[in-house]
Amino acid sequence: MKQYWNRNSFFGYAIISLLLLRTYLNAVLPLMDKTEARYAEIARIMSETNNWITPHIDYSIPFWAKPPLSTWLSALSLSIFGNNEFAVRFPYLLLSIAMVFLVGKYAKRVQLPFFLPGFVLLTIPEFLLHAGVVSTDTALAFCVTLTMLSFWETLRENAQWYWKYLIFVGLGFGLLAKGPIVGILTIPPIIVWLFVYKKFSLAFKKIPLITGPLIMLAIALPWYLLAEQSTPGFLDYFVVGEHFKRFFDSSWSGDKYGFPKSQPLGMVWVFLFIFALTWIQIVLYKIWKNRSEILQQKWIGFLILWLIWTPFFFTFSKSLIHPYILPVMVPIALLITHWFKSFKNKSISIKVALIFPILCLLVSVPAVFLGYIEQLAPTDKYLIQANTTDNSKLYHLQTKSYSSQFYSNGKVQSISDVELEEKIKRNEDSFNIIIPNKKFHLISEKTQNKLRLLDKNNKKSIYIYSKTER
Repeated sequence: MKQYWNRNSFFGYAIISLLLLRTYLNAVLPLMDKTEARYAEIARIMSETNNWITPHIDYSIPFWAKPPLSTWLSALSLSIFGNNEFAVRFPYLLLSIAMVFLVGKYAKRVQLPFFLPGFVLLTIPEFLLHAGVVSTDTALAFCVTLTMLSFWETLRENAQWYWKYLIFVGLGFGLLAKGPIVGILTIPPIIVWLFVYKKFSLAFKKIPLITGPLIMLAIALPWYLLAEQSTPGFLDYFVVGEHFKRFFDSSWSGDKYGFPKSQPLGMVWVFLFIFALTWIQIVLYKIWKNRSEILQQKWIGFLILWLIWTPFFFTFSKSLIHPYILPVMVPIALLITHWFKSFKNKSISIKVALIFPILCLLVSVPAVFLGYIEQLAPTDKYLIQANTTDNSKLYHLQTKSYSSQFYSNGKVQSISDVELEEKIKRNEDSFNIIIPNKKFHLISEKTQNKLRLLDKNNKKSIYIYSKTER
């Protein structure tokens, strides 16, 4: 009887189940402050204002930190499906599905189930997480994957003509996804591979070194020029600040939008070991076990260079978060696929890999239905939706959160404690106000007594002030 791990139907049903899990989470989990809600609000503003050139972090504040590809995708989805979590996350689910299908043929080539590498991808915690997180990293990972696999396909015998151009399509869209980092993460490992395996002459013959870069520039350059024209200063901030100053200085004083993310040098490797469980441990074991044969296999050498270059590069960065490892999830899946036939305990590996998705399901369902998310999640969604109307005036004490911006459709305004005191003295109108619980003491007792509590969670409370007759 054919074992289930050799059946394409098993991995197909498993992938469907994992994608349904991710779709469920995309729909029911609120947007979390700070990062995800920030990118969602940028997309919401773009969808509302129809300004598709310059992303804005607030109506009058341009967002220069990232190019617009992810924002375009989320804004388009919001325009079609409305302002909700599923819509703003939907493009990242589609990009993840595209990567699942893009890698399937590499299993078929070695007579393994088409969906095996996709199953590995969707059971890697980092990949499953970013199949439903609003960020720039999933789009970048897709562009890196397209570039690297297109390069490999181009150098194969009897390669289809379009692969050599898709190298530059990937680079072009990568420039729109996260900027020049797409070249930093792809070109060095390719050059090293060409050097190790003496394939420079073949690459020069097959890769269109004139028309290819022109395709890349045709995709990306118009937006960069329009963005600089629309908001002068963008190019200096984005190219010099975001790609050089941020890399070497986590406390970069010129950062307009971020918050400190300083990590110890080499922390990227810890992220890799944790967020790529358990497959990365298997890959490293196989690399060590087969170390004497690695250089004899061009495909394995290519995947290993792809895998190690990104964490090696970010080893020296002082500004680092775990999504930076996302572009190397695909080589992990393809290395597992290559060595899968040699696994002595395939069923154990598959069952262990399913632990994280099952835990996500077991934790998320009660968390949502028992109200734990409502109380504990870093979001203002529930305070706003349960206690305000479209006509409500809404304030947030001190700096407003990104989730309050998104869920109020941009109506929330920041107000200082002094401004709040003055506003209540003037008795001009009624309004709601969100106040972090730790900051309630900043307002006077007299003002506190004029605010009526509507709702609260572990972090914040929402109050109403009702205008009184003089």
